[in-house]
Amino acid sequence: ILNYDIMARFRRRTCIILLLFILFICSIMMALKTLRPDRAGFGDPFGLGLLPELQHRTAFLENKQNSLTRVQGDTVTRVSNLHGMAVNTLKASMPPVNKLEEELSSPNYNFHIFYYSWFGNPQFDGKYIHWNHPLLPHWDPKIANNYPKGRHNPPEDIGANFYPELGSYSSKDPSVIEAHMKQMRSASTGVIALSWYPPGMADENGEPTDDLVPVILDYAHKYNLKVTFHIEPYKDRDDRSMYHNVKYIIDKYGSHPAFYRHKTSTGRFLPMFYVYDSYVTIPEIWANLLTVSGSQTIRNTPYDALFIALLVEERHKHDIHRSGFDGMYTYFATNGFSYGSSHHNWASLKAFCDSNNLMFIPSVGPGYIDTSIRPWNNHNTRNRVNGKYYETAFSAALLVRPEIISITSFNEWHEGTQIEKAVPKRTGQVVYLDYKPHKPNVYLELTQKWSEKYRKEQEQWLM
Repeated sequence: ILNYDIMARFRRRTCIILLLFILFICSIMMALKTLRPDRAGFGDPFGLGLLPELQHRTAFLENKQNSLTRVQGDTVTRVSNLHGMAVNTLKASMPPVNKLEEELSSPNYNFHIFYYSWFGNPQFDGKYIHWNHPLLPHWDPKIANNYPKGRHNPPEDIGANFYPELGSYSSKDPSVIEAHMKQMRSASTGVIALSWYPPGMADENGEPTDDLVPVILDYAHKYNLKVTFHIEPYKDRDDRSMYHNVKYIIDKYGSHPAFYRHKTSTGRFLPMFYVYDSYVTIPEIWANLLTVSGSQTIRNTPYDALFIALLVEERHKHDIHRSGFDGMYTYFATNGFSYGSSHHNWASLKAFCDSNNLMFIPSVGPGYIDTSIRPWNNHNTRNRVNGKYYETAFSAALLVRPEIISITSFNEWHEGTQIEKAVPKRTGQVVYLDYKPHKPNVYLELTQKWSEKYRKEQEQWLM
């Protein structure tokens, strides 16, 4: 009887201890859940994102190891950045310039991001530009009649499905330019592919912006970013006008420290130009400019450069090769919209480029929606899926091991491809999309995450 009583008390005590232990574990799990940052869903799959301090310490150690194998220029930037992270808590206040290396990721010059400086508002431009974009009619009149016409009416009603945190800003506003540079730097991008028209020219809804280039270069330099040019399809663009445009850009901006030059496999440092809608010009015209024997050749001159053509259809790859281009990019952030923008075609395009000594630059984007300006174009919408679409595009790009990845876009608001900060907004006329349940900077953080992942994987490719 005594032994039975002792065993019964032992079992009760064991059950109570076990129950208390289970309750303790549950309370710990609930406490950890409340510490979980917004971005953890996109972070390390092993849960380091749950503990910000552990995440920072781990990142510090990983980055310190990576810095030992990186080229000297990148090492200097990385060490400066790591030092800033280590001493950040000890500094109550520092001048803005000194804080850059503490707060912002090091730039990745193999991440190029498309940027538009065509926006205007009454304060800086005397009127709204681009925010008041017209509703574009469908080419079939029968379909066009089923959709609204007219223009947007800023600032409450803008030509976009999302609403920028900075409001209906002007691209001339120095504070806006600086905010953009800081955002792009925080995303660990390194090269701005600036949409460009020759002096006095603009798209049909905008005004000339070449006079902004010096300001953009200056602010880019402040944030250790570089600027390349995304040449738009202006009127009468051909081999002769392109020669003069390239000469103009290099003569006027080529000596600026923020002017981008790409190191080629032969060790040369050459400017780079993205050429939008290059396919509208026949290969024979391009060959005049881009081949050594061409009548307007730019090759082996002080204005030689890397020219990157837009590939939309599969047949364009042969035209690009015949034209004398140095590579191709896909631009569109719509998986399945075109041959070039379809992720499953990137491997074959990369193989073609490798066999023909061309660069393949896939373009990734966070999503696509342009129904604010093309209300009939619902079928091309690509839902962001809270960042998953963007991450899928990055995964597809890394699989083909590209030398450069381009991002569509920082601020093409009309087509909903922007990664610039956006905020929830509701007016009497429209309810804008937003990045909830995440914060306005979620796509900047995702870009920074994939920039670091690309760096690490690229080190493995080169080994």
